[in-house]
Amino acid sequence: MTDFVKIEKGLGPEGRIAVVRFDRGDGINALSPEALRQLTAAARSFEDDSATSVVVLTGSAAAFSAGFDLKDAEGRSRKDMDLGTLRRHLKLGPRLTHAWQEMEQITIAAIEGFCVGGGVALAVALDFRVMGRDAHLRVPEIGLGMNMSWQSIPRILHLIGPARTKQAVILADQRISADEAYEWGLVEQVVDPGHAFDAAMELARKVAAQPPLSVAMTKLTVNRLAHALDNLASHMDVDQFALASLSEDHKEGVEAFLTRRKPKFRGR
Repeated sequence: MTDFVKIEKGLGPEGRIAVVRFDRGDGINALSPEALRQLTAAARSFEDDSATSVVVLTGSAAAFSAGFDLKDAEGRSRKDMDLGTLRRHLKLGPRLTHAWQEMEQITIAAIEGFCVGGGVALAVALDFRVMGRDAHLRVPEIGLGMNMSWQSIPRILHLIGPARTKQAVILADQRISADEAYEWGLVEQVVDPGHAFDAAMELARKVAAQPPLSVAMTKLTVNRLAHALDNLASHMDVDQFALASLSEDHKEGVEAFLTRRKPKFRGR
């Protein structure tokens, strides 16, 4: 099995920083089902790691992630799955974002190039986001006849409010520049191109210098308060995604994407 994810530990003050690198070597870092599994396993590998206080997640120099891989053979097989199998397969994404959100360590995303769809869903599950100035975000799911799932809507809502969330998600073709993302509150820092990782590591060093137990307990308290109602608001998004994936609009959206043409949606 190809290894898309590499973990380096013992960095920074007292060796309390770890780096998780996601790089498929293809320049776009799309999230295949296997990539989702590896990134989930990476997050879970820190569950009993008391030596690490901060985890920096970075993609390649060209892309944080292009989102779910629509060309992956396993992903494409969803169209032939029965509903029960489909529902189980669709839990790969929510499982990933939940694993990263629930980490005891402070997590920081270093974003270069583009961060699209599932990449955005992953980034907003982390504690902080640092972005290169020439990078952009985009949430294309609705343009593909799908809904934004992986329990991402509540997370985005907490960051930027209802109107901006609707703008980011519904206007699927809209690129959100780094400066716009900072202005909206989607990212916490914008830096010169190529320096997102360096800036993320600098932030990580500041966090790692703080008392680890106090930091972990504060993160837990803030997350429990901020996300207390998230499951209530998004518990159906996997089933909504499954339902949308059976629609004619979804088939049209994906076909239009793959053939590089404008889709024609009919509400069916």
